[in-house]
Amino acid sequence: MNYPGYSQYVYSGPVKEFDKIISNNWSSSTIAPSEKKARCNLAYQFKKQYNRAPTAKISLPGEIKRIG
Repeated sequence: MNYPGYSQYVYSGPVKEFDKIISNNWSSSTIAPSEKKARCNLAYQFKKQYNRAPTAKISLPGEIKRIG
């Protein structure tokens, strides 16, 4: 799909919950207008996939790559 102003972002790397690494190599992708929004989308995907609370502090310390 083509969304004007949006790019595809891919993440493959560690995931932290409250500054503790809980996954060494998690991968996913999203479509977003900015890297900041992509990071939020990916954190949300991780929470849904691993049944974390919506208030859990999930961070993705690795690099997010923009595909297009």
